[in-house]
Amino acid sequence: MKYKSTRGNKESKSSAEAILKGIAKDKGLFVPDTFPKIDKKLEEMIYMDYKEVAFYILKKFLGDFSDEDLKDAIEKAYDEKFETKEIAPIVKAGDAYFLELYHGKTLAFKDMALSILPHLLTKAAKKLGEDKKVVILAATSGDTGKAALEGFSDVDQTEIIVFYPDNGVSEIQKRQMITQEGENTHVVAIKGNFDDAQSGVKKIFNDDGLGKEMENHGFVFSSANSINIGRLVPQVVYYVYTYIELLKRGDIKSGEKINFVVPTGNFGNILAGYYAKKMGLPIHKLICASNKNNVLYDFLNTGVYDINREFFMTNSPSMDILISSNLERLLYELSDHDEDVVNTLMNQLDGETKKYTITPNMKENLQGFYGGFTTEEETIATIQTVYDESKYVLDTHTAVAYKVYEQYKEESKDETKTVIVSTASPYKFTKSVIKGVVASTKEKNEFKLIEMLSKNTGLSIPEPIKNLDKKPILHDIKCEKDAMKDTVKEILHI
Repeated sequence: MKYKSTRGNKESKSSAEAILKGIAKDKGLFVPDTFPKIDKKLEEMIYMDYKEVAFYILKKFLGDFSDEDLKDAIEKAYDEKFETKEIAPIVKAGDAYFLELYHGKTLAFKDMALSILPHLLTKAAKKLGEDKKVVILAATSGDTGKAALEGFSDVDQTEIIVFYPDNGVSEIQKRQMITQEGENTHVVAIKGNFDDAQSGVKKIFNDDGLGKEMENHGFVFSSANSINIGRLVPQVVYYVYTYIELLKRGDIKSGEKINFVVPTGNFGNILAGYYAKKMGLPIHKLICASNKNNVLYDFLNTGVYDINREFFMTNSPSMDILISSNLERLLYELSDHDEDVVNTLMNQLDGETKKYTITPNMKENLQGFYGGFTTEEETIATIQTVYDESKYVLDTHTAVAYKVYEQYKEESKDETKTVIVSTASPYKFTKSVIKGVVASTKEKNEFKLIEMLSKNTGLSIPEPIKNLDKKPILHDIKCEKDAMKDTVKEILHI
């Protein structure tokens, strides 16, 4: 298995090289040159647990890692840091299944990949003889940051710098980051939104002058965002695991197609589902759920991607994104690997127009997707309805997904069994979730609301956030959005 850039600089990289570099020289994203196939009968896989499925899938994508390397990384990633034995439990509520991806240390789906990425990256560096210290650079809309900080904390020969929008994350998300321990961890609040943070990180990656300065001081950049193929590939695992788990339960028959509904902003999570489908997993529809920042909804329905629009801060902040980086990988597939088309579209997005229109053939290739979006009011109402009917508590992002699922059912009349990808614990967004569970409250303190949510629902408070408000604040750096490069240099003393 080799990896090449979406923008076609003809570089062919091993998986270790792609993971260590994070982004290609031509600013493109690394993609597999061919897609491996699921070559076992799915009914033969029902005796595999999450770790075994992970090994089976990762082995196909990361061929230059030895079996011993992969098994060691998997064992260290999916251990007792997850509060459930299954790693990714699947719960039936109403007429849908909920894939709970939030039982790791940071209470969000990013743990599924960021628990293993540090192990893959350090093994890749060793394999390639990289003697420089690896500087992990990440932008976050709330969840990636904490998961990356947790994963790379005190990992030898690494530094990690996370940028987040100062007023664009929940209080719980912010506290998780600014209290992060680890001598090599650095957290920076920027005066801007997530798109500003993400664009700033990309500019730093593509700054050749800074890259040379870094080398001279013994550093090399890599990424923890889902632009890194080492982040994306582990996410394919839970789609395959979900299917065989439903098969094991007898809820579906082998070969029966299912739907997945994914709340997404940066398009990485749903893209992993698309990759699973490309491998042969029987998926009927990938349903993309957006909030008021509905640029992906418009794209999937019109073929036009246009970021000339107002940016909204919503009660599902991890989806408050207008520039969906991973969509570039989908464009590569939709265009039948035409790098010239991808280059043209991305140049249009980066240029004056800030938008692009895909070709009719590419739009035809989007038939496996459905896009929907919800308002903040609908999100809260959905939390309330699902709780009233089934006593199941949704976080705001999962509520967005469930509401879009309802829209899809009403519009399509499709009776296909459907899995809602539940991306975060309700406790990460308690201030909003409580509105759908408790009639009204004057309480504003988010940590007291955690206790209230537990008392009213019987839902146990996850260990990682118990006494979070009492932890000392260890990170208090702030910077302007155009000062990110200088801030990186100050942190690294270069």
